[in-house]
Amino acid sequence: MTRATPGPHTRAVLFDLDGTLIDTAPEFIHIGLQLRAAAGLAPMSGDIIRQSVSGGAISMVQTALELSATDPQFETWRRQFLTLYEAELGQYSAPYPGLVELIAELHGAGVSWGVVTNKLERFAAPLMNRMPFDPPAGAVITPDHVAQPKPDPEAILLACKHLGASPKHSLFIGDHLRDIEAGKSAGCYTIAAAYGYLAAEESASLWGADAVALSSEHLADLIRGQLF
Repeated sequence: MTRATPGPHTRAVLFDLDGTLIDTAPEFIHIGLQLRAAAGLAPMSGDIIRQSVSGGAISMVQTALELSATDPQFETWRRQFLTLYEAELGQYSAPYPGLVELIAELHGAGVSWGVVTNKLERFAAPLMNRMPFDPPAGAVITPDHVAQPKPDPEAILLACKHLGASPKHSLFIGDHLRDIEAGKSAGCYTIAAAYGYLAAEESASLWGADAVALSSEHLADLIRGQLF
């Protein structure tokens, strides 16, 4: 497969959502601590919950409640977690620094943008609608739209199709190994968001991405350097 090369031919920039485009961890920490209180457990460091965000609701409930997914009460707690999240969606989340401005610059340069996430549409769409991006994403692809979520490249390929951009002329940014695997399989130029929700022992530099962003501001500079 021909790999993408950054430069003036880039037509689309695609982002993972949690931990890459939007900092949603404060929301999950708030909910995780609510669950701990409801379970009669003492508060824990928010950083511990933050490191579990990329694993989704199952990982966050396991971490917040120190509970095995095989526990008979686990599914009840998971549903409560999702109910609380849906009720408070977007209240504590915000775009990472510099990315609202970057989106405006991409639009001015005629470059489309979108989101490819493993977050279900019932959560992803309302969250994106609450964010101050202008223009809004031209595509928001979730597991509801594909047969196989990331690390399969299907969702990225679908986003490129919606945006009318070839994968080889597209960038994909994510904060998990599965993001980089999906982006590479799709033929995109990939950037690892090392500022995202990595576990303590993880290193984004080992994922094989074409570039590594150490902060969201660094990411914006990397993209500007490649496009403009």
